[in-house]
Amino acid sequence: MSTMITEECINCGVCEPECPNEAISEGEETFVINPALCTECVGFHGKEQCAEVCPVDCCVPDPNNPEDEELLFKRAKEIHPDQADGLELGPETSRFRAS
Repeated sequence: MSTMITEECINCGVCEPECPNEAISEGEETFVINPALCTECVGFHGKEQCAEVCPVDCCVPDPNNPEDEELLFKRAKEIHPDQADGLELGPETSRFRAS
């Protein structure tokens, strides 16, 4: 699933610069995540960086956009073709590899 920002967002903006795909932007009332660009940080970080820095925990999995790790990793490579060879699935990548 891609990540979404809920209505609890306080518009602090700390999530926006953390996204490696520039998927987060300021919406009309809250920040929003473009699901076509969101990879849940797969290939870059072990956890979604927006969720890690959010002070109100409003960056959550979007139940309307179910996606598996393989698809998210493929998208990351497509968004960043210049970095594709350096992207890796880490041992603790997102919720796909929960302990």
